[in-house]
Amino acid sequence: MADNIIELMNESPVDKKRIFKSVENMNTVDIADAFERLSKEKVIQLFRLLPKSMAAEVFSFIEPENQQIIIEALSEAEAGKIIEDLYVDDAVDFIEEMLDEFPANVVNKLLRNVSEDTRTTINQLLQYPEDSAGSIMTTEYVYLREDVTVEEAFNLIRKTGLDKETIYTCYVIMRDRLLVGVVSVKTLLLSKLTDKIGDIMDTNLISAQTHDDQEEIAALFRKYGLLSLPIVDKEQRLVGIVTVDDIVLVIEEETTEDIEKMHALKPSEEPYFKTGILRHSGNRIVWLMVLMLSATVTAYIIGSFEDAIAVLPVLSAFIPVLMDTAGNSGCQTSALIIRGLALGEINPREIFKSLWIEVRVGILCGVVLGVANFLRMLITNRGDYMLALTVSLAMIATVIISKSVGCVLPLIAKKIKVDPAIMAAPLITSIADALALIVYFYLAVSLLDFGSAVHVELTVPECVYGC
Repeated sequence: MADNIIELMNESPVDKKRIFKSVENMNTVDIADAFERLSKEKVIQLFRLLPKSMAAEVFSFIEPENQQIIIEALSEAEAGKIIEDLYVDDAVDFIEEMLDEFPANVVNKLLRNVSEDTRTTINQLLQYPEDSAGSIMTTEYVYLREDVTVEEAFNLIRKTGLDKETIYTCYVIMRDRLLVGVVSVKTLLLSKLTDKIGDIMDTNLISAQTHDDQEEIAALFRKYGLLSLPIVDKEQRLVGIVTVDDIVLVIEEETTEDIEKMHALKPSEEPYFKTGILRHSGNRIVWLMVLMLSATVTAYIIGSFEDAIAVLPVLSAFIPVLMDTAGNSGCQTSALIIRGLALGEINPREIFKSLWIEVRVGILCGVVLGVANFLRMLITNRGDYMLALTVSLAMIATVIISKSVGCVLPLIAKKIKVDPAIMAAPLITSIADALALIVYFYLAVSLLDFGSAVHVELTVPECVYGC
């Protein structure tokens, strides 16, 4: 679909009638896709060719970069008309993008060309904290009074529904916009025209407050299978609703942020190809520096046992195996715990219950890996039973410890209100590696015959993780 528009736009001369006919019956999302592959001049030209009835809807799906190109090309009156025709939550998103790119006086000048009601609503929604329910809600919804009949409700929906973001769910309010119930269009259709809304509404309300975090809102949508959710203030007055299309974007945004944090990246809202090299580097270098410094603990531990390695150099051959096993074991567990916390399947208060599960899993996995490693070493190391036993016991202990660390750290982070995703793969790998080496070398010194040649003094500086 978008390819057809692009071909028509690249013809010379541009056949405006064919383009107008092509877009008339196209999905607005498909039309918006075409803008991403056109030059700046063609973006402006195509937008001017759109039917006025669909221009605002297409605009809401266009990427912010091209939205700004279009706004700059339009007159203030034309730009104001586009903003006026947008659903208010889409208008707020656009204004927020504008505020990031342009001086406030430019945005204010633009807002002067919208109606006073729209301007007041946009300014009100911009006041809410970022990532809160208030920042993603819309004020365009259908509300009813308890004393109206079903027939009167239908007449009201027909009269006002065209400009509402959704009409499937209607909210019932009293004086001062106090939310008292909800009624779906399905319920209205199946009721008698003379029935009162107060008699058929559902009073078992699921709502959220304006300052609730958007992740909590997404959890409510997921738990109750909602299409929309009423947002109320502290006095339980209805101030807006959040719709499922906005929650899909929130879930995508939050999941992306968690994935980035779990892989030692500073979260970025910019797409990969639209992020500059300096920004890419800045998003990565901080955590790389932290992890590099934390790796000095591993180097310190190995240095503390240099006498043992000098007497029995083969010990160093098994360090990568144990470190990889430790990191992988910890990462497996942390991924499950972090995801379980995000989905609400695990409660931070269940730390000991979760730890008991992971200890038992660690024992089973560790024993299986230890036995397999013992048999492998007997074959490859010509029957050196004590060396095989030492490495295998270290592996069992490593798996148990790593899984325990991978379980406990994200739960503690959640408990102290730190994003659990930070306690993910890179950090847990560093901690698990250090613990694995300590266990390994102490077992080696205890079980293998070094005579009096080995002197071990392991004192980890207090500031290693805090420097």
